Amino acid sequence: MAERIRLEGVGKSFAGRRVLDAVDLSVAAHEVVCLIGASGSGKSTLLRCINRLVEADEGRILLDGEPVDGPAFGRTGLQRRIGIVFQSYNLFPHMTVLGNVTLAPRRVHGVPRAEAEATAHRLLAEFGMAEFAGSYPERLSGGQQQRVAIVRALATGPDVLLLDEVTAALDPELIGEVLRIVRGLKDAGMTMVVVTHEMGFARDVADRVCFLDAGRIVESGPPAALFGAPEHPRTRRFLQRIMDAGRL
Repeated sequence: MAERIRLEGVGKSFAGRRVLDAVDLSVAAHEVVCLIGASGSGKSTLLRCINRLVEADEGRILLDGEPVDGPAFGRTGLQRRIGIVFQSYNLFPHMTVLGNVTLAPRRVHGVPRAEAEATAHRLLAEFGMAEFAGSYPERLSGGQQQRVAIVRALATGPDVLLLDEVTAALDPELIGEVLRIVRGLKDAGMTMVVVTHEMGFARDVADRVCFLDAGRIVESGPPAALFGAPEHPRTRRFLQRIMDAGRL
């Protein structure tokens, strides 16, 4: 498969603390890569560097062979090509579901209202949210709000979807609902980079799993290999703690 995303020597520091340290990563088109590791290992920062919500201090990040900070994209072009969903939903409370989903296509990318709304209604129907188009976020459950957040990210027709702990803020009974949606996106061929603490989900859905520690990818491979026979001592210790906690 063709390479969609490439990171070369990406580094990032905050207030003198090294958060990402010479990270190399390649993601093929239609591939799902899950990033796992302890809190503070750099997973979310790496995700945010890919679409420039956080600017890397060193290295290069390429989308389809073009630097993400180059003239081929510009800020708005990159945001159209790479969608991102956060654990906290980040829906605008004063806007309806339809308003939230159509905001970026209309205001940032200049899509005519009728076209943006037609796309929004189609996506909401696909995700079982058609009846809530006129509702406000406060009227929705956490799982429903997260579905709207995913629809909003898909509304610009991105080539890549970044998911940052999308189940972390959900009650346990709602986690499965959102994970089924992500599995559906995988089946549809969406290229995704996913930060998750749901090890079972990473094992079942990912094409490749990367374990981060202290800002580095210390081990990566197919889920069966990484979870079944991890090679790096740090990976083994991390997974042992996960198993001891009954989460794998």
